[in-house]
Amino acid sequence: MPKIDYDYLLKEYREIWNNRRLLSDMSPEYILKEAVSRDLKDENSHPRARRKLLEKYYLATKRIVDSALSPEDKMLLIQIHIEQAESIQKNN
Repeated sequence: MPKIDYDYLLKEYREIWNNRRLLSDMSPEYILKEAVSRDLKDENSHPRARRKLLEKYYLATKRIVDSALSPEDKMLLIQIHIEQAESIQKNN
């Protein structure tokens, strides 16, 4: 697997989720993975309005697929979503 340019991929992620606050002094890889994890856990919603992991994964994947990103960027973002979803399931 080729080396991932997380700076670039984080910029692309911000294009899709333009209202997300992604400020940190951490690495772009950490920021991106944390943002995806928070989104999949639905931590940006009120606790009573939160959706299940599978539903959040579906909505995120649909948003990526429907975006104007390149097919390669879409695949990388979906792969990160898969990895983060698996990690969340494993830790629950």
